[in-house]
Amino acid sequence: MLLSRLTRFIGPSTSVRLYATAEKSTLATLRKKTGYTFANCKKALELHNNDLGKAEQWLKEQAQAMGWSKATKLEGRNTTQGLIAVLVKNNIGAMVEVNCETDFVARNQSFQQFVQTASAACVKYMEQVEDDANLTKVGLNSEALRQIVLDDGKSLGDHLALMIGTVGENASLSRAICFKAPESVNLTAYVHPAPTEEVSLDTPQYGKYGSILAFRNTSPDSNGEVAKKICQHVVGMKPNKIGDKNQDEPVKDKDDETCLIYQEYLVDPEYTVGEVLVANNLEVVDFQRFECGEKAKADEENVRAVN
Repeated sequence: MLLSRLTRFIGPSTSVRLYATAEKSTLATLRKKTGYTFANCKKALELHNNDLGKAEQWLKEQAQAMGWSKATKLEGRNTTQGLIAVLVKNNIGAMVEVNCETDFVARNQSFQQFVQTASAACVKYMEQVEDDANLTKVGLNSEALRQIVLDDGKSLGDHLALMIGTVGENASLSRAICFKAPESVNLTAYVHPAPTEEVSLDTPQYGKYGSILAFRNTSPDSNGEVAKKICQHVVGMKPNKIGDKNQDEPVKDKDDETCLIYQEYLVDPEYTVGEVLVANNLEVVDFQRFECGEKAKADEENVRAVN
């Protein structure tokens, strides 16, 4: 009789404790998986009878709705800060600019993760672009970037809204430039400030300035490492074109030189970039340089000029 009573007493209590433990375990799993607050995860599980999958989906839908609401509310606020990201994978390279309102948000992990996502999305977009015999170069404006669809079925614009909802500040996809190279052309890229640790080009890198360079090796003795330094030179010296010895003449004031081949080489000013290229059996096919905020400033100047 006593044993029966003890069994009846211990049984339900144990079940309650096990159920509570399971609840806590599910809650902890959902929080770890989604990163949302304790209160939101608890509410999601309560609404969906502790179904982890349905709770996670509900949280994402709520976050997306809140993100779009926040993005709409903040739209129009100036975004001149931000980051430039570069990514080179095999024969495809992408450089993208994402802007925000303050440098504080540019250092935010959610913002930086989105910048990396945007550069990876551009590379994947270029995989679908038809090859060219020389070099395929595609520029993407803000609207084109927003329309790129990611593997999860959401557009880059959707992910942007979600990020805006997270950081609480307006942000914008400004522009991107993408290169797709044939076998005869190589790609390299550079950002400044450069990463403190060595990072391969097939990992997204970001900074306030960026450049991407397409080049050819003109002999088996070509020095590809020099191409990376030329990319760094492009960031530092702001050339506006490669230059052609048959058409362009070096300017008298070296500080005003805008042709890449006639500029003093940043690493060793005793030589011009053209001389360094010849010495290392390299030929620049094309290049592009981005500076964070320069497009926004240029747009503002154009508006003032029209008005």
